Amino acid sequence: MILERVRQNGSATIQELADEIHASPSTIRRDLDQLTEEGYLERTHGGVLLVPPLRSTFEREPSLDAQLQHNQKIAIGQVAAQRLNPRDSVIFDSSSTVLEAARAAVLRDIPLTAVTNNLESALVCSQCPSWRVIMPGGTIRPTTRSMVGEPGEAFLKTIHVDVCLIGAYAVTGRLLTDATIEVASLKRAMIQSARRTLLLVDSSKFQAPAFSTFCEIQDIDEVITDDGIAPEHLAALRAFSVKVTVVPVNANGSASMS
Repeated sequence: MILERVRQNGSATIQELADEIHASPSTIRRDLDQLTEEGYLERTHGGVLLVPPLRSTFEREPSLDAQLQHNQKIAIGQVAAQRLNPRDSVIFDSSSTVLEAARAAVLRDIPLTAVTNNLESALVCSQCPSWRVIMPGGTIRPTTRSMVGEPGEAFLKTIHVDVCLIGAYAVTGRLLTDATIEVASLKRAMIQSARRTLLLVDSSKFQAPAFSTFCEIQDIDEVITDDGIAPEHLAALRAFSVKVTVVPVNANGSASMS
């Protein structure tokens, strides 16, 4: 909650955070100290500033990352889930926005074959009795609940799915990047296994590149993002002749139908 509150306004005082979150100033200070130590925030006199993660190998802790742009991620996921047809085979990667797409697709209750390297996504997908859920295998990355490496990459090279739903740490011009070589390599294999790839990224992901490139925007069939995207980033996407869907976001996190 603290990160999302600071993200919305760029900065906040300790008292503002305490009043909004209904916590004591001392509790807020301890939380801020931890977030500052981890590189998310910069302390100021009596408050904090949000620090953009300019380090190319910076990785947010997954539970914190899921809080940021949460309503936008839900809305993007709802639209992406509507792109799936009964009996499709679908790769769900380990990004938090794709997880929201999996949740929305489960509510549709159409038969699918789901392939995912993310433990949380696999549990979500397993809630639908009509789905066949496949995990490629690999080594679980500490704190991320996702698997990378072998035998997962080799397995992905043997399958041919209808749709791949994938996220990115950063979109910079034509480049899609991730903070680690291992995750980028797996994403590359996922894209190569799919007939169609949909990129699900909230508007905050249009930023400086992360460490490792996994594809270029021309490898993507459709980009789904939210209406917070800057006009220059939207124009750049459309200049590459990729289909772009901009999702208006309601306050409750659903995609606006207006």
